[in-house]
Amino acid sequence: MTRIWHFDPTPGAVNLLPDAVLERVRPAQRAVVFGGAGMSAESGIATFRDALSGALWSRFDAERLATPEAFLRDPALVWGWYEWRRMQALKAQPNPAHRAVVELAQRLPGLCVITQNVDDLHERAGSREVLHLHGSLHQARCFDCAAAHPLETMPDEPDGGRRLPPPRCAHCGGLVRPGVVWFGEMLLAEVLDVAFEASGACDLFLSIGTSGLVHPAAQLPALARRQGATLLHVNPQKPQGVADEDYCLLGPAGAILPLLLQQAWG
Repeated sequence: MTRIWHFDPTPGAVNLLPDAVLERVRPAQRAVVFGGAGMSAESGIATFRDALSGALWSRFDAERLATPEAFLRDPALVWGWYEWRRMQALKAQPNPAHRAVVELAQRLPGLCVITQNVDDLHERAGSREVLHLHGSLHQARCFDCAAAHPLETMPDEPDGGRRLPPPRCAHCGGLVRPGVVWFGEMLLAEVLDVAFEASGACDLFLSIGTSGLVHPAAQLPALARRQGATLLHVNPQKPQGVADEDYCLLGPAGAILPLLLQQAWG
């Protein structure tokens, strides 16, 4: 039976993490942090589909906008949406969960941070060499020649959204596209390879704020489990695909991860 612990948000409540969890965290030598949308949501960043709340975007299906075909069909619509999303990401601030990951790396020097998010909140909190499985809002590139294209530090987009023609590539004149992985595209092989290697070699795998259902990223926790790693899920609800031998800490990552640091190392 899965080991489940519930965070008590009542003011003044004493939340003591299970000793079995602390005993597995302290000696870890090759830990992996695998983060999903729940981590960014605690910083106020809308999830992928929630991001269609703007007056213009509400008429569209997120999955229909996030494809190469959609971009070629209407570049200004897609580019405008992603610049609006990038502005929201830049306005957000790292939360205690992001900062706890930085401190966790100081306790566990072999820590590898893997994220499914396309913001830069891990880096802004101080994490280094973060593996972005789904790319980044902040690393635009040419649709045709893949040359990198620098972006303004902060877009100035209206709340309701707008159509915005994308810039042209300085190298070939092609349309500049967002640096994210769209539906129908393969994840970057070099990033995925490192993520699989780290997951297959780890002794502790922390899955934070993710349902673990999106493939191929969903294979990472299963790979770690097969290799004998301890799996620790931190999420408001029990994720799907949790195995009997896993541990689940249910509640906000911004509250639970600092508790983990404090109670594991004092």
